[in-house]
Amino acid sequence: MSQWAFLSHHGHVLLAISEDPDITIDQLAAVVGVTTRSIVNILRDLEQGGYVRKEKAGRKNHYELSLESQLRHQTSSNRTVGELVTAIGRVAQS
Repeated sequence: MSQWAFLSHHGHVLLAISEDPDITIDQLAAVVGVTTRSIVNILRDLEQGGYVRKEKAGRKNHYELSLESQLRHQTSSNRTVGELVTAIGRVAQS
């Protein structure tokens, strides 16, 4: 039986950030199950798409989700990132 998942790696990164906005790239890689290089590429995609904003906090990064951003796929483009993380995960309290 082939391995597959309901969410993409990008979706898993969004959920992980929603739970811990101060998560590190190494921690994201471990949670999602991909390399750190893949996480860097995914974060770049999410930042360029306007889904994640990154701020430097000393030597670390702090991520903020754009909860109002529309999802990209045609079947869910009427839904937002906020709806996704609320339905599947949880949003960290700032």
